[in-house]
Amino acid sequence: MRLHVHEWGDAGAPIVVCVHGVSAHGRRFRKLAEERLASRFHVLAPDLRGHGFSEHDPPWDIATHLRDVLETLDELGVSGAAWVGHSFGGRTVLELAALEPERIRCAVLLDPAIQILPHVGYDFAQQAALDHSFATTDEAIEARLTGTAMTPRSFVEEEAREHLTTSPDGRLRWRCSRAAVATMYSELCREPPPPAVLDRIPSLLVHASQFGLVREEQLDEYRAVVGDGLEIVGVEGGHIVYWDAYDETADAVEKFLIRHRDVSHT
Repeated sequence: MRLHVHEWGDAGAPIVVCVHGVSAHGRRFRKLAEERLASRFHVLAPDLRGHGFSEHDPPWDIATHLRDVLETLDELGVSGAAWVGHSFGGRTVLELAALEPERIRCAVLLDPAIQILPHVGYDFAQQAALDHSFATTDEAIEARLTGTAMTPRSFVEEEAREHLTTSPDGRLRWRCSRAAVATMYSELCREPPPPAVLDRIPSLLVHASQFGLVREEQLDEYRAVVGDGLEIVGVEGGHIVYWDAYDETADAVEKFLIRHRDVSHT
């Protein structure tokens, strides 16, 4: 599937591909791209299948999402790139490292969903399967902010302007497929690629210390296997680290990508 792609920066600059998480969309990377990356890089951020302005048809397994992204990049003439993946996007980058590591010049994993525990995946999928609809934009914003006090309201207000859509019944819903979202949570319970897939790929892992999606035993395993090739940064905040801990996350990502800029050309 040819995915809808959001773009920032000069088309001739080194490529950075940003892959979003479950129920999100590529434009979530706007602030990071515009304020920190677009002056040096050409940033490409696709909407995954079932999300945003891409088609919503199944299947929604990890392999299909990765194939969609690669087919889209091939159409755009992109081979090697720096990759940034948040949550499901981080797992997607790990899958790419196992499948075609030569495409990755360096990797940034933002609170990656390396593998979630089955009971967590079940709860997330059950919640995603419910019909979340809203009478007003303010109602949708308040619902999104419930339990996420660390997320600045301005981020959610921007998302509401761009990512809420009016359904035939007149109710507002977020622009993603509930079926796709539930399936993706199930997929994240599958066995992940081993940490060794990052062995020869310079990598940065930013994890949310207060969310716990990246478990301590996973961090320990990655430290032991990948060693000096992996930089690990913990930030105070929730799961959407490039919202909840924007400055710390943006600083780490920008510095890392600049250090590896000379190897991030197509």
